[in-house]
Amino acid sequence: MIYASDFRKGITFEINGEPHVVLDFQHVKPGKGSAFVRTKYKNILTGATREEAFNPDVKFPKAHIDTKSMQYLYNDGELFYFMDAETYEQVPLMQDQVEDAIQFLRENDLATIKFYKGSAFLVEAPNFVTLAVTDTEPGVKGDTATNVTKAATVETGAVIQVPIFIEPGEVIQIDTRTGEYLGRAK
Repeated sequence: MIYASDFRKGITFEINGEPHVVLDFQHVKPGKGSAFVRTKYKNILTGATREEAFNPDVKFPKAHIDTKSMQYLYNDGELFYFMDAETYEQVPLMQDQVEDAIQFLRENDLATIKFYKGSAFLVEAPNFVTLAVTDTEPGVKGDTATNVTKAATVETGAVIQVPIFIEPGEVIQIDTRTGEYLGRAK
């Protein structure tokens, strides 16, 4: 059990049997009346966010989230298959569960999958990936203004903004949390 007074960013707890994560919190002690904890939290399964004030003495069950590193195998058109490297168990996931991460994953790449009560609900790509550029417009000679970018498609199909000097075939680093170009791969 966890008290509302113990809320911090990232803490997971259950309300009505559903897991939630604390996005923001504020301990409030008004001049009159009792203290309370103003909390913004997100339902892990549905993605819905909510703001609510709790009495600091209210108890909630702690939500236990399991995290596994799994290998992305393939996509059969509907489902995306991931394999646990230790047990060789395969987990099929739907498009909406993988959509943020899959644009940066190639077959055989490792991803972090989060589970709640044995069912997967979120896939995270590694924070930084190295991918080859497959298609981009040629840079315009003389266009040397600061921070000029163009769209580039990488080998996974993701489209990101890159500097104008990047050409097809080059290998670049990408921050998957923001989708930003970091530099050429070394």
